[in-house]
Amino acid sequence: MKTVTLYTDGACSGNPGPGGWGAILSFNGVEKELSGGEKSTTNNRMELTAVIEGLKALKEPCIVELYSDSKYVIDALEKGWAWGWRKKGWIKSDKKPALNPDLWEILLDLTMKHQLHYHWVKGHADNPKNNRCDELAVAQSKMY
Repeated sequence: MKTVTLYTDGACSGNPGPGGWGAILSFNGVEKELSGGEKSTTNNRMELTAVIEGLKALKEPCIVELYSDSKYVIDALEKGWAWGWRKKGWIKSDKKPALNPDLWEILLDLTMKHQLHYHWVKGHADNPKNNRCDELAVAQSKMY
């Protein structure tokens, strides 16, 4: 399997409010930037959408090195929380409903097609690809 790197970020002006997402896929020195947005959304929905759209862009199963500054996304995937939420009918361990089950359903299905390795990066720091994803996301949010 090919190994690709996927950087993602989401942004929202207000929460909820207009939002955007950005993703950068890298393979063999070639990069592809993806981005989009919505008129009324949340930051976490945009974080999830960035990962979903990045994975959907892959044409075959891959080893994916996923980099995100979203603890919500990285922890829920890496620690298996999202799988537990799904198994319990989208109820968290604190008995409250899990948020964004529609997006988590899509993301969990996509993770089964690929072999993912999760990497949390500090947002708005010195990571050029994370910063570029943030620029893409913010630019999209401003279009709404």
